[in-house]
Amino acid sequence: MGETDPATGTRPLRCPDITVSVPTVARRRAAAAHRYVTSEPDIPFSLDILYEDSRIIVVDKPHFLATTPRGMWYRQTALIRLRETYHDPLITPAHRLDRATAGVVVFVRDPAWRGAYQLLFQNRQVEKTYECLAADQGPACPLHGVSAPMNPPSSFPLLRRSHIVKTRGVLQAYETDDDPDAETIIEAGETVVPGLRRYELHPRTGRTHQLRVHMNSLGLPIVNDDLYPCVLDRAYDDFGSPLQLVARSLRFVDPATGEGMTFVSRIPLVATIGG
Repeated sequence: MGETDPATGTRPLRCPDITVSVPTVARRRAAAAHRYVTSEPDIPFSLDILYEDSRIIVVDKPHFLATTPRGMWYRQTALIRLRETYHDPLITPAHRLDRATAGVVVFVRDPAWRGAYQLLFQNRQVEKTYECLAADQGPACPLHGVSAPMNPPSSFPLLRRSHIVKTRGVLQAYETDDDPDAETIIEAGETVVPGLRRYELHPRTGRTHQLRVHMNSLGLPIVNDDLYPCVLDRAYDDFGSPLQLVARSLRFVDPATGEGMTFVSRIPLVATIGG
């Protein structure tokens, strides 16, 4: 993901004409650093609020909307939309989703609790469930790592473990035979249309593109994936084929109250015959 500001958890924005980095101490300094990218295209999808209290805001991030500023995207990101909506430049993500992935994202609005919520994700104390659409067929044998059925002789659920490498500036991640650092449990759900099945994905780690790489390695690339197995050249404003991957739910114990919290995305998977 690149270098991050240790206080905000966000990368500096690098655009053709300006460089923006949100300061971390005073609201006044943060507001002074607020800049706009005038040529940025509009992302025509709403950012729905699933929950909020004095410490956190939980959103249902749509496909195509980046979590934080990166590259050409600044105002059209979940973070900046929230900061502008709430007039609060100190809102910070507790974690991230890829721009192509939709679903539940937690933001922290109280700086005193920022570290506690971010540590939940860093320490893998959050139960994550993703859903995706892929081919309705048995898994192939991957070239690297381990693919182990958890209830043989059934193919699913299966445990997929591998070592994933993501080089900065290279679009695709890839797997090697090094010690595994990425682990996903994959369950097969119902057939939604002939040839397509819903899958539940339970990542135990959080490597870049982990779920997309693991599904592709099984011969089950996610519907509308423009990186795996092949990089497809799509216009940045082409919103017609969203990646059929949704961060469906997050579950964790709230560090402030000790209560169990569950948040569920309402964004649907959209099945089309032929993918």
